[in-house]
Amino acid sequence: MSFRTSPSAIDYVEDVSPGSGALPPRAWYASSDAKSLSLNGSWRLRVSPTADAEDDSFAEPGFDAGDWAEVAVPGHWVLQGDGAFGLPIYTNHLYPFPVDPPHVPTENPTGDHLHLFDLPEDWPSEGGSVLRFDGVESCARVWLNGTDIGEFKGSRLPHEFTVGHLLKPSGNVLAVRVHQWSAGSYLEDQDQWWLPGIFRDVTLLHRPAGSVLDFFVNASYDHITGEGTLRVDSDVDGRVSVPALDIDVATGETVTAAVQPWSAEVPKLYDGELVTEGERVPLRIGFRTVELADGLIKVNGRAVLFKGVNRHEWHPEKGRALDLETMRADVLLMKRHNLNAVRTSHYPPHPAFLDLCDEYGLWVIDECDLETHGFTEQAWRDNPVDDDRWTPALLDRAARMVERDKNHPSVVIWSLGNEAGTGRGLTAMAEWIHGRDASRLVHYEGDWNSRDTDMYSRMYASHAEIEQIGQELDGGTHKRRELPFILCEYGHAMGNGPGGIADYQELFEKYDRLQGGFIWEWIDHGITHPELGYAYGGDFGEELHDGNFVCDGLVFPDRRPSPGLLEFKKVIEPVGIEGDGTDGTVRVTNKQDFADLSAFAFEWSYQVDGETVESGSLSVPALAPGASADVKLPEPPADHGGGESQWTVRALLAADTAWGPEGHEVAWGQLPGTARALPSIAASDGPVPGDGVITLGPASFDARTGALRTIGGVEVSGLRLDVWRATTDNDEGAEWQTGTRYAELWRKYGLHRMRHRLDGVEVGDDALTVRTRVAPAAWEFGLAAVYRWTSDGNRLKLTVSVGPEGEWPVPLPRLGVRFGLAQADGVKWYGGGPGEGYPDTKSASRLDRWESTVDGLQTPYLRPQENGARADVRWAELGGLRIEGDPEFFLTARRWTTEQLDAAAHLTDLKAVETVWVNLDHALHGIGTGSCGPGVLPQYQLRAEPVEFSFVFSEIS
Repeated sequence: MSFRTSPSAIDYVEDVSPGSGALPPRAWYASSDAKSLSLNGSWRLRVSPTADAEDDSFAEPGFDAGDWAEVAVPGHWVLQGDGAFGLPIYTNHLYPFPVDPPHVPTENPTGDHLHLFDLPEDWPSEGGSVLRFDGVESCARVWLNGTDIGEFKGSRLPHEFTVGHLLKPSGNVLAVRVHQWSAGSYLEDQDQWWLPGIFRDVTLLHRPAGSVLDFFVNASYDHITGEGTLRVDSDVDGRVSVPALDIDVATGETVTAAVQPWSAEVPKLYDGELVTEGERVPLRIGFRTVELADGLIKVNGRAVLFKGVNRHEWHPEKGRALDLETMRADVLLMKRHNLNAVRTSHYPPHPAFLDLCDEYGLWVIDECDLETHGFTEQAWRDNPVDDDRWTPALLDRAARMVERDKNHPSVVIWSLGNEAGTGRGLTAMAEWIHGRDASRLVHYEGDWNSRDTDMYSRMYASHAEIEQIGQELDGGTHKRRELPFILCEYGHAMGNGPGGIADYQELFEKYDRLQGGFIWEWIDHGITHPELGYAYGGDFGEELHDGNFVCDGLVFPDRRPSPGLLEFKKVIEPVGIEGDGTDGTVRVTNKQDFADLSAFAFEWSYQVDGETVESGSLSVPALAPGASADVKLPEPPADHGGGESQWTVRALLAADTAWGPEGHEVAWGQLPGTARALPSIAASDGPVPGDGVITLGPASFDARTGALRTIGGVEVSGLRLDVWRATTDNDEGAEWQTGTRYAELWRKYGLHRMRHRLDGVEVGDDALTVRTRVAPAAWEFGLAAVYRWTSDGNRLKLTVSVGPEGEWPVPLPRLGVRFGLAQADGVKWYGGGPGEGYPDTKSASRLDRWESTVDGLQTPYLRPQENGARADVRWAELGGLRIEGDPEFFLTARRWTTEQLDAAAHLTDLKAVETVWVNLDHALHGIGTGSCGPGVLPQYQLRAEPVEFSFVFSEIS
């Protein structure tokens, strides 16, 4: 019989409780012999605009859903159906519904899901069965064969239901009603897309009589004796065997053995098995001890330096529905870029991800599915974490995280959640976790006095502040000053950047108390879009949104590494390679915490003007962690033509590993040799006036304006001083930032609309001099710019002298010359590469000879902005010209103007034209991390000061 659901039947949606009907949480594991049936695949879906728009008859066997849509599970319904089922919503912290806890809007998109399945023929008839959901956003009610079995909240957490008594051999009807909004939504205000649906696996598990229920692998390591201690506590008695250690003991019994410990650097796992009367469960055991000792986070007796990243789960087409191979790709990318740690922001990940962290070696801060950030808009009033009515839900979330993930050696710290203010509920969570698992530490960034936590954690603290913390001059409570410090978020990787991370790393390595940090974040959350390429906040017509703030990753949505990831790889490399190259030695330092250098092979090469003239292997001792040695280099080649020379020393994997092939580069360093000879020409040719034209050597100029027209047969247009750049996300800053928002100031003072006044064209005996003033409308300050052109008959030299006039209130975005070339494609240069580099992001910029195309120079940030500069360029060739710099310069070339780049909202807005616009910059303002963090450090700011720089142009024959 069909009936309309009454409001009382959906009260569970706004109930602050975690739900009803679900089994207690337990460890997540795969059985060796108990049957399982994946219910992933094609499901039927009907989406209604409100929670009570439809009745429950769809859950009854025999319901005809033939006209319903089909969607993939795992999946989000708003990412399927081309918008027919609704659209994604992105907010950083604002709730996209009125804040009136625990109430949610009547307009509450609700997805009724149906899946019919048969049991396999060999499905056992005895025993029981459990239905498991690994992730549903945000609230679900479940029926099996017409029977209501319960409802639950906690989107990124597992929920299991006993269903064996309801199963039939065939024709089983699984019905799941999913509500986008619920009371649980108030606890899930993480900085990410709001995406309803069944987005993780749905599995039916057979539970034989006497099967394993829950178990806890306690595997510690004594770094003094080298012994591991194992005890497996199990709800059901059984035996534990570890053949490699000759262990065969009863559950609950403690045994010791000599073992190799687990660490992120050497992730040794021992295969074992837990056997009860009804089931065998494989174990992967890592022996390690986590403790707070001597004011430091120590594992196996050694302090750990976290070189980590925050990781949201993301796929540009599937959202948070990740498959195993995508997760493996993430872990391999992390390992190959020298990362050693992950914070699972801001919820427990798919459990298979933690298996990969165990296997390949990553320290994990496992974070609870909790954030109430939107309550900051009302000074945290009515914050659920300080309201006792919500505490059972908070404890449920903590328990489901800890119980699910407690057997992973990679998990060394539990985190209570993120940006949820403070309150009694958090204290209750911390007390429960400490009581349940004393083998790990507890983290929560919002607890600045470390009342409930085992460390002092902050996000986006400045370099100056963390140096004070490193020196223990930060104040706070006595307890806090005795605790280790981590930056759980720093280096906001939004757009071009992050800048200044090398300066952070220097502080981490200088002060023991500073135990590293976690870059925000791993991946840009762009959504594949047919017109825009990738969509971000606002592209789906959201009522409230935070734009491209969701695009702040070290990898692009398709998982291509950004320049930020390459920079981070260099900054955190596990081997330090330093020296000045003049004393015949290189200093090698093992920056690892546990492993010696025996896994690496070292190579040297000797370059002259960017070309390798000799190379070979380098014998480096297997230094212990933290140790250094001065290693002798071979004698440099005797005859190398007198050019600029340098040594490059590389550390490579000596053999294949689980995460990287033999020869994979993990670290490198360059040591200068002989200095570069600066370009010079004799001013032997003088300017010759003609009919509206002035010729000078190979060049021609407009006689009235002094503007360069050609160099030989190469047309050049619009050459003049340039100070503007398409503002980066870090230039734009964030509304809540109290520091400098450079883009706002630059636009206020008109640096994006500078006027160029011609003051004079002087034809001298040996030079053509053009005097100008460059200044913004409405202000009295400006720049006096003098262009002095000379030639030796074949080459053309431009010397630019710049002097500030008036009082400049802001740094300059850039300082150099810009011009257009009629055509250009291939680019060669000798300088930093292969990728982009800016004053505070060029650690990974390696001096060499490089080749690219103009298109290949571009970095495809999802919101177009300044990008693609190559640093420390000695010379470059493009568009028929060779350009040499005195001193070195930054090179940028693109098929659109800076103004067009600045105006674009998506990459698809950029339309290439035939003219290639080239910037030769004497200097650039740094990048910083002002989109969410400190701005540009003083040493990387570009101040308006008197300066002179030169370029030598010649036509390539």
